[in-house]
Amino acid sequence: MTHVIHFQNREEAGRRLAERLQGRLLVDPLVLAVPRGGLAVGAALAHDIEADLDVLLARKLRAPSNPEVAIGAVAENGFVYIYERTAEGGRLSLDYLQRELKFQTVELKRRAHLFRGVRPPAPIIGRSVVVVNDGLATGATLIAALQATRAQNPLELLVAVPVAPPEQLTVIKRWCDELICLSAPDDFLAVGQYYEDFHQLDDAEAAALLSDFTDEIPTAAAHGTMTSHH
Repeated sequence: MTHVIHFQNREEAGRRLAERLQGRLLVDPLVLAVPRGGLAVGAALAHDIEADLDVLLARKLRAPSNPEVAIGAVAENGFVYIYERTAEGGRLSLDYLQRELKFQTVELKRRAHLFRGVRPPAPIIGRSVVVVNDGLATGATLIAALQATRAQNPLELLVAVPVAPPEQLTVIKRWCDELICLSAPDDFLAVGQYYEDFHQLDDAEAAALLSDFTDEIPTAAAHGTMTSHH
């Protein structure tokens, strides 16, 4: 039986993830958090490992029959990932896919305007990048985000999540160099069931978390330095 962990809130989850990274050599570390819930986890993690913080923008593409189900995702740079099992099922029309893609791209641009107004995109090339969310369900959004990040040539690409279904961890491992997950329950149903406080963050809360790190944006001269966390 898999050991199941419950978290008081996203901040606690972020601190527990940071404990797993203590002592690991990270080069100019950058935490990329998936808004909005992932930002609360990412901010706590970045604080504890003394890393830079930025957002990783991607949006789920919703199934026509059930908007809670992902059929794929689109990233900020336009990269589109379609969940293979759904696509092979033949249940998607090209017309629906184009409309959903257009809708989510508009939302992505809105979020980019919000968050990029708080801080410009952080440089990724040559850095230890840790991608964070408050949990995984299908993983489609994260895969799109990981592929978009990999294209920007990080030194290494890590994924850190508090909780996820075991079968999705196998999928995500293909897209990163290292995967850290604190809990992978066999009977996983939804991310929220593993948090006592899983309130939905609004845009203002998420932007405030990011703005707390804007004074700590490293200069170009700082890049390439090695940081060891104890």
